Amino acid sequence: MAEVMRPEKLDISNDTASLASQELLHVLAVDDSIVDRKFIERLLRVSSCKVTVVDSATRALQYLGLDGDNSSVGYQDLKINLIMTDYSMPGMTGYELLKKIKESSVFREIPVVIMSSENILPRIDRYVLFSYYLNHHH
Repeated sequence: MAEVMRPEKLDISNDTASLASQELLHVLAVDDSIVDRKFIERLLRVSSCKVTVVDSATRALQYLGLDGDNSSVGYQDLKINLIMTDYSMPGMTGYELLKKIKESSVFREIPVVIMSSENILPRIDRYVLFSYYLNHHH
């Protein structure tokens, strides 16, 4: 029988040796709130995911090599399985980030989850339809 470990007993340290020896799901988390970033990072690491966190959509684009700067050599080799982004961020919204990711031939197949603490269901419905359109008409 498998042992069930409580989250506080799990070692969630970022041990690069153990990460390298396993094929973990790699999640890119984008949120301007440090509290939310830490929460998402901890939750995903407890779930045995490799997590990269950035504090803005602009930094996410830089990480993915989609910022127009050719110095991001090798971004095609990034093994990102999921992108989670806050909707409401200064500078560029999560929706604008979603559009740029879906325009990329390298990253368009990666699922993007847009999170929000705001009550914006009609807006989210439009984005779901837009995302569906992008995924099925390219």
